[in-house]
Amino acid sequence: MRALIVGAGIGGLTTALSLHAAGIECVVADSVAELRPLGVGINIQPHAVRELTELGLAEKLAEIGVPTSFQIYTDCFGGTILLLPRGRGAGYRWPQYSVHRGVLQMALFDAVRERLGDGAVRTGLTFQDVVEGPGGIVASLRDARTGEPVELAADVLVGADGVHSTVRARLHPDEGPLLWGGVRMWRGITGSRPFLDGATLAIAGSNDSRKFVAYPLSPDGTRINWVAEVKVAEGGAVPPADWSRRGRLEDVLPHFARWSHAWLDVPGLLAGAERILEYPMVDRDPLPWWGRGRVTLLGDAAHPMYPVGSNGGSQAVLDARALARHLAESGPVEGMTAYEEERRTATTPLVLANREMPMERTVALVAERAPLGFDDVSQVLTPDELAAMAADQRRITDMDVSFLNERASWSVC
Repeated sequence: MRALIVGAGIGGLTTALSLHAAGIECVVADSVAELRPLGVGINIQPHAVRELTELGLAEKLAEIGVPTSFQIYTDCFGGTILLLPRGRGAGYRWPQYSVHRGVLQMALFDAVRERLGDGAVRTGLTFQDVVEGPGGIVASLRDARTGEPVELAADVLVGADGVHSTVRARLHPDEGPLLWGGVRMWRGITGSRPFLDGATLAIAGSNDSRKFVAYPLSPDGTRINWVAEVKVAEGGAVPPADWSRRGRLEDVLPHFARWSHAWLDVPGLLAGAERILEYPMVDRDPLPWWGRGRVTLLGDAAHPMYPVGSNGGSQAVLDARALARHLAESGPVEGMTAYEEERRTATTPLVLANREMPMERTVALVAERAPLGFDDVSQVLTPDELAAMAADQRRITDMDVSFLNERASWSVC
């Protein structure tokens, strides 16, 4: 069996490693001329860390990632609403990692080249179309440098080409544009003094108005990834967003200029960023089906979701591992069907739950009841309200601890 993977992001490269480990040949095609470590931070949840560990990447993850100790929710004054242990502290056998997205992508890229050969990833090829026959598929691509057409044959095609997926557009041509909830996001990385224990993911405020997320990307806690989110409109359909668009400090700083935390300098992080990126928070409605026959989707191409659960990249890793397992066990057609049934059923509720932004309701309630801040959250929220908030967080981010720790490996022997 041979697979063609369109897209050399985290999902596509993890798919290549997973297929190779399962004894399935593959080639990855990406439209960029050269893969580079672009972007900002990402969190990899324990369920994805387990899969990457089984692919032999545990030491590399420990080298490039920061094991997250806690996730803290606060109001805009820094008052603690909820503090949750993460990773091994929450009982998982695997950590949660905060890591630079581009650094992780390059680590996966290096592993693919080492195990599959330098020719396993072909850059500068833009996907055009795919035709399926009784014995496989033929994909039409174009060389971005010369304009020449390129045809690649395989048994299956996997569209792992991100939120602006061309493969998805071919499969679902009438879907329409991305959907926007009205939240604008600014992201950056800033050198700063560590906050709290140097390994905590902090979430302040809510998407009802303004929200600020920060977590370290370096072991000493001094390189901090941040996300500033502001509700600026009611939302609706938006044209394709440019994920590399430069943001302006003067557009974001006024929203957070008076945020004063004893342990987190929000205005200072914004002002000190090496570079600011800006784009809308978008997703798509879940599809009733992803692909047909020997063609399917994976990762953000299949189930783009709001990043409020820090789970999108992790779900792409799970997609990759499930796809390899089903193809190895059931062959190209039945395997694709079984993969989609498993993963579409698992990810559809996540997309919808992230869209609800369930924890935001509780944080907004705190702001309503204690607009000037509080000394003790028990004076603001009941135990039941705090328990419901913790349950909401688990619903969009976590996998059951006992289930993950005890279930059989997805590796194909």
